[in-house]
Amino acid sequence: MSFFDTLQHATQQERQELFALPIIRDALEGKVSLDSYRAFLAQAYYHVRHTVPLMMACGARLPQRLEWLRKAVCEYIEDEYGHEQWVLNDIAVCGGDKEAVRDGRPSMPIELMVSFLYDLIARDNPVGLFGMVNVLEGTSVALATHAAGSIRQRLDLPESAFSYLSSHGSLDIEHMQTYRRLMDNLEDPGDQAAVIHASKVVYRLYTDMFRGLPRDGEVEHAPV
Repeated sequence: MSFFDTLQHATQQERQELFALPIIRDALEGKVSLDSYRAFLAQAYYHVRHTVPLMMACGARLPQRLEWLRKAVCEYIEDEYGHEQWVLNDIAVCGGDKEAVRDGRPSMPIELMVSFLYDLIARDNPVGLFGMVNVLEGTSVALATHAAGSIRQRLDLPESAFSYLSSHGSLDIEHMQTYRRLMDNLEDPGDQAAVIHASKVVYRLYTDMFRGLPRDGEVEHAPV
């Protein structure tokens, strides 16, 4: 079994717990309130703004034996730079206060997730950051592919309110293909264990974030 497949098998329970959440099931069916979508975007901002700094920190600490992986990190940074602005723009189009979000604080699960990842890179194994990639990109592909269009239609929002989610659908499908190839080239058992561990932790905290989002049966519309 390839390591990518091993990783998916090792994190199957955590992935199932995430996708079993009522709010995720609602999202996949397009049944999301405007408050829920805005809250999701706010929390997305609080971790997306750390993607490039985390990747930079990871790349700086990778050992020479993983120079091939450092090259991939550089390419990933180029792809991801500035995406937090997409999230803020989506919030504004939805009638939210992007300045308040930018100056605010994340929910505890996101704050803990980001802190864990910085600590993982600095104190443990920087390769473990690719456990985050497994969770966040895999989840965004599912949400963008199956949810973005129906949520937009249900909330009567313009396409410009989904620049982050929709763009990450196609972008992250491509990233996941590259990710599979990278993980299948990861041979060191310690590196593999770090990716699995980080993936499990991020799944747990990301699930807790979704569990804390507002959920109700009312469908709101964007203000005119």
